[in-house]
Amino acid sequence: MEEIGVVLSYCGVGLVMMLLGFILVDLLTPGRLRDLIWTERNHNASVLVTTGFVAQGIIVIAAIWASSDDFGEGLITTIAYSIIGLLVSTVVFLVVDLMTPSSMRRDMVHAEPHPASWVVGTLRIVVSGIIALAII
Repeated sequence: MEEIGVVLSYCGVGLVMMLLGFILVDLLTPGRLRDLIWTERNHNASVLVTTGFVAQGIIVIAAIWASSDDFGEGLITTIAYSIIGLLVSTVVFLVVDLMTPSSMRRDMVHAEPHPASWVVGTLRIVVSGIIALAII
């Protein structure tokens, strides 16, 4: 029975980190992501959020894998590594935005599909892989 509580706790941490990642991207981009994705069916916003979920999930999985056998300590390190992942992902997003010739933040929510959404999404996944490997 104890294992069920452990699993549910780690799932809770993972879901909270996914939600925080969604909120961060929502704050960094114009418009409301919920509306852009589910109402307007915006391709770029969908790619950005989907790859963000994959990226954050990779970090959470690595953090759980590397966590201590002590449940409390493992949960704390999983949260800490996940927050680091969110912060690094946000910095990468902002740096790429500064390096692009237009406003990447606006491009990511533009109605017309933009190839940069895949570039940014892939970069976020690769960066999360680097973080995950450093954790393990």
